[in-house]
Amino acid sequence: MRNRTLKLALSACSLLLFACSQAPSGDPTPAADARLLGAASEPGSWLTHGGSYAEQRFSTLSSIDEGNVAELGLAWSFDLQTERGVEATPLVADGVMYVSAPFSIVHALDAATGELRWTYDPNSDRSWSRNVCCGFVNRGVALYGDKIYVGTLDGRLVAVERASGSLVWEVSTVEGDRPYSITGAPRVVEGKVIIGNAGADFGVRGYVSAYDAETGELAWRTYTVPGNPADGFESPAMERAAETWTGEWWVAGGGGTAWDGMAYDPELRLLYVGTGNGAPSVRWLRSPDGGDNLYLASILALDPATGEIVWHYQENPAESWDYTATQPLLLADLEIDGRQRKVILHAPKNGFFFVIDRSDGSFISAEPFTTVTWALRYDENGRPVENPEADYRDEPKFIRPSPYGGHSWPPMSFHPGTGLVYFPKRDMGSIFASDPDWEYRPKTWNTGLDTAAFSEFSFSDGGPMSAALVAWDPVAQREVWSVDHVTGFNGGTLSTAGGLVFQGSSDGRFVAYRATDGEKLWESPTGTGVMAGPVTYTVAGEQYVAVAAGWGASFAMNGGQLALAAGVRGGGRVLTFKLGGRAQVPPGKAPLGPVPEPTYALESTEEEREQGMALYHFYCSVCHGPQAVAGGSVPDLRHLTEENHALFDAIVRGGLRQVQGMPAFADLLSTADIHAIQAWILGRARESVGGV
Repeated sequence: MRNRTLKLALSACSLLLFACSQAPSGDPTPAADARLLGAASEPGSWLTHGGSYAEQRFSTLSSIDEGNVAELGLAWSFDLQTERGVEATPLVADGVMYVSAPFSIVHALDAATGELRWTYDPNSDRSWSRNVCCGFVNRGVALYGDKIYVGTLDGRLVAVERASGSLVWEVSTVEGDRPYSITGAPRVVEGKVIIGNAGADFGVRGYVSAYDAETGELAWRTYTVPGNPADGFESPAMERAAETWTGEWWVAGGGGTAWDGMAYDPELRLLYVGTGNGAPSVRWLRSPDGGDNLYLASILALDPATGEIVWHYQENPAESWDYTATQPLLLADLEIDGRQRKVILHAPKNGFFFVIDRSDGSFISAEPFTTVTWALRYDENGRPVENPEADYRDEPKFIRPSPYGGHSWPPMSFHPGTGLVYFPKRDMGSIFASDPDWEYRPKTWNTGLDTAAFSEFSFSDGGPMSAALVAWDPVAQREVWSVDHVTGFNGGTLSTAGGLVFQGSSDGRFVAYRATDGEKLWESPTGTGVMAGPVTYTVAGEQYVAVAAGWGASFAMNGGQLALAAGVRGGGRVLTFKLGGRAQVPPGKAPLGPVPEPTYALESTEEEREQGMALYHFYCSVCHGPQAVAGGSVPDLRHLTEENHALFDAIVRGGLRQVQGMPAFADLLSTADIHAIQAWILGRARESVGGV
C-alpha cells in the first residue's frame, strides 16, 4: 500500500510539474499564462476554477491538519444578498477573493477580512430566467492577468478590471433567437477565454466558444452536434457526426450543450470539454431511425488553438435519460495494470465512474458508483450494454439514476496521498415517460418527456433515495468509504495535504473529514444548504478555508418532499474559516412550516383544475416543484397569501415580480390558463393544510 501511495503521489507531482512548464510561444501575455500554468505550485492562491488546469481541487497547504482542525472557527462571512442557489467556486489571488452570485453578480472581497472591494452587476435580463432549467445560478469566474471574466445568465461573456470591477468588454455568445444561457465558469487557456452554453432542455444547438482574452474577439467556435445538412457543415467532424443522426433533428436544435465540465493538459495541448443531453432528450423523438447522435453525452478533446475535435469518447450513445457528460473532468496520472496512464476521471449523471486515457480517448474502465438500472455494464470497447427493461418507449418505467443523476455538477477532488477521488453521490430513481404529443415549441420546455408523469411521481415511490459523500479508488474502481447525507445535492469537495476532505451539506453543515477513512473531525453550521466547492488559500502565511453557501437551484426547487428534508432555506453567503476564528455564523431562515388554510376564494370546475395541473407541471413545476411542493429557495405556492393570490395574474402574465426573477408568461398562457393553474394550486394548498 505504501509503494502504491508513493507512486500516486509522484504521479500527481509530475502533473504539477508539467503545469509549471513554459507558456506556449506566441501568447499575448506570457506572464499571465505562466501564472495559470503554475497554479498548482502557488498553493497560497486559488487561481482557476478547479485549483489548477488538472481540476484536482487538491491543495498542498497543511497548516490546518488532522491534529488541529478542531480549532477551526469562522474568520469572516459576507452576505451575497440572495435567496437563490449559490454554486460558485471563489477564486483568490494577491489577497483578494472573487466570487459570483446568482444573476452573475461578481464581488471582490478582502480575502483576510471579507471587506468588500467592489461589486460588478452585469444587469442580466431577469426575464431570461424563463429560459433556464435550474435556477439563476453561476458557478464562478475566471482570472487572467488584470481581468476577471464571467458568463451571464442571458448569454453574454464579460471582462472586468481586477482592480476596480470596471467593464472592459462584453460579447454576446448567443446565436440567433434561441434561448441560450450561461451558468458555468469560464476557463482561460493559451490566451483565450473558453465558455460553453446551457439550454438543451429548451431546444438549442450546443457549441463551445473561445474569445481573445484581451479584446473579446471570437477566436473559434466548435459545435457539438451537427446542424441542418442543407446549410453545409462547419467541419469534417460535423459531417461525420451527421451520419449518426436521422430525421430532422436540427429543428429542435439537437442539444449537446457544454454547460460545465472542462480541463486542460498543457503537455498534450488538449482542452477537454463535456457535452450534454439531446434536444429533445428522448432519442426516438429526436432521431427516429436510430443512430448514436454524436457528440451528445461525450468527452471531447479539442485543439485549444483552433477548436478542432482531436478525439471523442461518447459515454451515452443515443442518450435518452438526460445523462449529461458535463460533470467535472479531473486529470491525473495513475499506474494501471503496471504502467503509467494519463487519464481523465469522470463521475457523470449516468452512475458509472469512468477512467479514460486522455491522450487518445481510449476506454480503460467504467464501474457503477450508485444503483444503475438503465444499463447492465460497459463492454470492453467502452460501449454500454443497455438494459432492455429500461426502454420507456411504449410505457413509463422507473429507472435509476433519475435525471438529477448519480452525480451532477458539485465538484470532486483527488488526493494524491490516498489515491482517492471524493464526490457527493445520489442513489435515486424516477419515472421516465415519453410524451406522445411532443412537438418542438420555441422558447419553452422541449425535453420530449411527459413532464406531468415525472412531476406527479413521488421519487420515493420506486424505492428509497439516499445520498452520501464517497471516497472512490479509481484504479480498483471501488468505493473505499462513504458518509451518509440527509438528502441530495450536497456540496463539492476539497482535499488537502493536511489529510483532510472538506465538504458542505444540503442540510446546512460544513464538515472536515479524515481523508483516509472518512471520520468526521470538525463541523460548523452554515445557516443554509451548501452545494458549491470549497477552496483554501493563505494571507500573510495564515491558511483559510472558504465556501460559498446558499440552498437553491434544480433539486431545491423541484425535488419536492426530498428537498424539504434538508430543513433549510436560501440565504447566500461566503463563509471563511481559520484556526482560532471567533466570528459567529449568521443564522439561517427557518423553514416555512405547515401549509396554512387558504382564504382566497376562486370558483372553478374539476375540469379546470385538471387542466391547471397539466399546465402547472409543464410551465411551473421546474421551479416551483412537483405537486407545488418547493424545496426552500423559491416560493412554495401552497403558502401564497390572499394578497398574492389577488395579484396572481399580474405576477404570472404581467411580470410584476420579474425583477426578483419571476418572468412574465403572457405570450404562452391565457387568462383562462392562469385561472386554471391558480385553482389547482389552491386545491393543493387545501389538500396540504397542516402538512409540509
